[in-house]
Amino acid sequence: MPVISMFYGIIIRMFFFDTDQHQAPHIHVEYAEHKAVLGIAAGDVLAGDLPANKLRLVLAWIEIHREELIADWALAVQGESVFRIEPLR
Repeated sequence: MPVISMFYGIIIRMFFFDTDQHQAPHIHVEYAEHKAVLGIAAGDVLAGDLPANKLRLVLAWIEIHREELIADWALAVQGESVFRIEPLR
């Protein structure tokens, strides 16, 4: 479960071969005791929760890096190494 980015205490991961529970391209986000799964295409929360202010930061990051996230997803579902993506600054 590689970490692809970290910013403002938020950890973003993308798992290998992760198509069983959530078929759509998605990321796993952790902040303190909160965990959530967010879809890449629309930024929708597929599972879990995040504080509203942290969710807004992650949604902005997804918007900025959507193409890179889709490219990483294509690699991850094939079990290949993913690339790190620039954090939100």
